[in-house]
Amino acid sequence: MRISGGEARGIPLQVPKGDAVRPATDGMRQAVFSSLASRVPGCWFLDLFAGSGAYGLEAFSRGAEGGYFIEKNAKAASCVRQNIEAVCKSLRRSSADLSVAQADVLDWILPEGRPVPDLVFIDPPYEVIETVAPRLFARLGQLLQSKLDPVIIFEMPGEMTLTPEQWTCVKRLGKGARQPTVAFFKRGPTS
Repeated sequence: MRISGGEARGIPLQVPKGDAVRPATDGMRQAVFSSLASRVPGCWFLDLFAGSGAYGLEAFSRGAEGGYFIEKNAKAASCVRQNIEAVCKSLRRSSADLSVAQADVLDWILPEGRPVPDLVFIDPPYEVIETVAPRLFARLGQLLQSKLDPVIIFEMPGEMTLTPEQWTCVKRLGKGARQPTVAFFKRGPTS
C-alpha cells in the first residue's frame, strides 16, 4: 500500500499485521481525492478509525495543512505514527501539524485552540457502522458548526445507505453490494 498522489506519491505505508484494519484501496483513495480536488490544499482534516492513516496522509501529500488521526487500536496507531514520519521525511515537512490520538472516535475532543477540520474521513469496521454512525454524525455536527462547507467522506459497504440528520449524501463512489463505496456528506436536510 502506497501514497497514490501528491508530493509523497509512491511512499509505502505500514499496515498492522492481522485483521486489525481494512485499508482503503489505492484506487478508492484516488477516486476520493479526484472528487475533492481543490478542497484539499490548505485544509485541515480529521481521519477517524485511521487504521494506517492512508486517507489523512494522502490529504497531507496533496497539500493539506495538517490534521488529526484517531485510532483506538495500539498497533494501528503505532503504524500511523511510522507512516507520518515516512511521509513527512519524503515531503521535507514537519509533522508538528499532524497528531495521533489513540482513542475511541466518540470520546475524542478537538484540543482547545486547534483548527477545526474542513474534511472528515471515516473508514470504520463495517460491523460497527449502524451503531456508531448516528452518534458520530451528531458529534461532527457540533464539531464542524463553525465551518461553512465541511465535507464528511464515509467508506461503507455498497449495500448500506446512511441518512443522518442534518447531513445529505451528495455523491457516492464505487458500485455493487458487498463492495466498498464512499459517500460524501454535506450539511443539509436529509431527503
